[in-house]
Amino acid sequence: MKTVHLAVYDTFSDWEPGFATAHINRPLWHREPGTWQVKTVGPTLEPVTSMGGLRITPDVALADLKPADSAMLILPGAANWESGALADFGEKAREFLTADVPVAGICGSTFGLAAAGLLDDRPHTSNDIGYLSMSGYAGTDHFVQDRTAVIDGDLITATGTRPVDFARAIFTRLGIYEPHVLDAWYQLYGNNDAAGFYTLFQYEQERAAAAQ
Repeated sequence: MKTVHLAVYDTFSDWEPGFATAHINRPLWHREPGTWQVKTVGPTLEPVTSMGGLRITPDVALADLKPADSAMLILPGAANWESGALADFGEKAREFLTADVPVAGICGSTFGLAAAGLLDDRPHTSNDIGYLSMSGYAGTDHFVQDRTAVIDGDLITATGTRPVDFARAIFTRLGIYEPHVLDAWYQLYGNNDAAGFYTLFQYEQERAAAAQ
């Protein structure tokens, strides 16, 4: 079993990682069903409350999370990234990247990644270049304006308005789906094109028949 860790903290934007975590946990259409799970990591083991009012008790405390025990760390946005209150999560991201374990950040968490100096030399995106510039980082020349999600090796960054694109980047980096299945997934969820559903349904039926 491979574990993807979702960071949770007070006011975290619960909709931003939702497509990714739901479909990581859902084995339907996976290349290797039964391989993946999601666990939550909080500042401590004390419950946190999302921006949507969901109360979550973390599975693991941040201090106890080791890159060797994880396939990826997902960092959603929150109301307090800009204040530096979540800097420990930025440092954990550094630890993961140093260990060659992927990190995926969206919306406000990209501010934290920038403040930690992790975007200074990497292609990346965020909500806006002006927004990231307020972090004081040195990576403005590497900001990718025309993409909603950017994969640079082990680091994924995305704008907060495109959670489906964020999820697609995560699935791509982890290799959860066959490429044509991921294309169909995005056709359905990213483009609202029902043809993607029928492709996925056909794939499901063919795999079920092959297993008999």
